[in-house]
Amino acid sequence: MAILGLPEEEYFACGHRACAGCGAAIAIRLITKAAGRNSILIEPTGCIEVVSTPYPETAWRLPWIHGAFENPASIASGICAALKAMGKENEINVVAFGGDGSTYDIGFGHISGAFERGHNFTFICYDNEAYMNTGIQRSGATPYGAATTTSPAGKISIGKEIWKKNLVQILADHGSPYVATASIGYLTDAYRKIKRAIETKGPTFVNLLATCPTGWRSPTEKSIEIARLAVETGIYPLYEIIEGRHVINRPKDVSDLKPVEDYLKMQGRFRHLFRPEKNEKAINFIRERVKSNLELLIERAQKNL
Repeated sequence: MAILGLPEEEYFACGHRACAGCGAAIAIRLITKAAGRNSILIEPTGCIEVVSTPYPETAWRLPWIHGAFENPASIASGICAALKAMGKENEINVVAFGGDGSTYDIGFGHISGAFERGHNFTFICYDNEAYMNTGIQRSGATPYGAATTTSPAGKISIGKEIWKKNLVQILADHGSPYVATASIGYLTDAYRKIKRAIETKGPTFVNLLATCPTGWRSPTEKSIEIARLAVETGIYPLYEIIEGRHVINRPKDVSDLKPVEDYLKMQGRFRHLFRPEKNEKAINFIRERVKSNLELLIERAQKNL
């Protein structure tokens, strides 16, 4: 089915093995539409690689390279160097992408190196907030309070006890001319940002929140709604950092925030925060951290920082 207002061409074919309600599959449709036919895609091992390429089949209608868990940015660097040597560095889009396990953790050093060297490519993280392909283990992107197989909730644990890594700011601090957050809950906004990242010369980055019903323990038909609530509650604000300057997309103000409980209650990974009784301490911590994070973004945007 066509997505309203976006190109009708499909470069990620139907018939792949992704789970029902998979947000990452939606993310890949957006990425490939934004990249277009004149592109080379690089992907590490992960959910999308597994579901899209069961031998001898493939869901890819674009040139696609499967790398190791840690090295899509290094492969992209090599491709950029080859294109430059051939005099084609401005003719072909080089787009690397991976899940948060590869992006935030295992492959971060490779991404950092590629950004420091200034290669002309875009890296996109389809962020489903855990190592979903290997059994729902926590990653640097897993949110505070979420239960995973390696951060289980119990009598002495609330799940993950560390706030999500701010990878967008880290890569902006590498001198990237364009980094942004996006969500599959806002498809046209996400498409615009991916397109801009690809069209901006230099190393660019988009962090694309992608619901995972299997790991988030959420209804398969609610993937888009949950991805929107992540934004509307301020848990996952949408913003861009353009040449070092912050631009807030939504929410615009703390007064616009919906209760964080609206988002948390829809997911089984946060069930323990409400049963057998509501964990007011943990939820208040989330609420206050969300508020302070948004206030900081607003301050930076107002000061043109």
